[in-house]
Amino acid sequence: MLTEQQNPKTKALDTLDTGQILRLMNDEDKSVAVTVELALPQIEEAVSAIVSSLRQNGRLLYVGAGTSGRLGVLDAVECVPTFGTPPSLVRGLIAGGETAFMTAVEGAEDKVDAGADDLKAINLQANDIVVGIAASGRTPYVLGALEYAKSIGVTTVGISCNEPAELLDVADIAIALPVGAEVVSGSTRLKAGTAQKMVLNMLSTASMVKLGKVYGNLMVDVQITNAKLQIRAERIVMKLTGLDEDSASTLLDQAEGSVKVAVVMHHENASRAEALQRLAETNGILREIIG
Repeated sequence: MLTEQQNPKTKALDTLDTGQILRLMNDEDKSVAVTVELALPQIEEAVSAIVSSLRQNGRLLYVGAGTSGRLGVLDAVECVPTFGTPPSLVRGLIAGGETAFMTAVEGAEDKVDAGADDLKAINLQANDIVVGIAASGRTPYVLGALEYAKSIGVTTVGISCNEPAELLDVADIAIALPVGAEVVSGSTRLKAGTAQKMVLNMLSTASMVKLGKVYGNLMVDVQITNAKLQIRAERIVMKLTGLDEDSASTLLDQAEGSVKVAVVMHHENASRAEALQRLAETNGILREIIG
């Protein structure tokens, strides 16, 4: 497998000084974006499928083991504050369960039935979409999950850093990211992990943009969970309404912390209830209301 090969550029890694090691790692990382670029048509196809599923009240489910699983969980968790999604909408499943996020659970990824069992446990439905993430492209936990998903008519996406790979053959939409041998042989938390993270960023972000979670490049569904996000929300309201800071803060309070509701209240001279109704009519697409 490409991910297990020895990188000829780093065979003397332990003899280099720190600066040389860092430059070598940086040079290797530069190739990752090029590899991801080559997969953009498949990533676009996956985004279209994700948007379709979410519009049908389905869920986006990431499935992975080890580093791949942790990256899936990370992307899912970040959707909540960034896009205001409920925690159930985008979920990450990792071999070995939540414990495996912090501590390696030996042998968990080798249990082919466990992936299917974890999907059954969250009541996988045909309108969901499952994204299997495996640097090797052959992780039993991930393959088992995708096989089960396909058996009940769920659309599946496979992300592998090896090509060819069984995962790419199983998935309905195959995203190959052959980044090549790692700086440290077999350490797929490096280039492979970076490539996977880039693609997951694209899948979730582009999907949420298409679903109206972003206006322009503004995070209009941001959840205010700390002081930093309070300030961000106020600045977005100021930008979209022309109000000063105090007025924007007051309006945001009246909107119970929702940037979208605050902006519609101002634009339509509406009450909070009326603004919520207008947003419901446009499926939350702010641009359809304020242009």
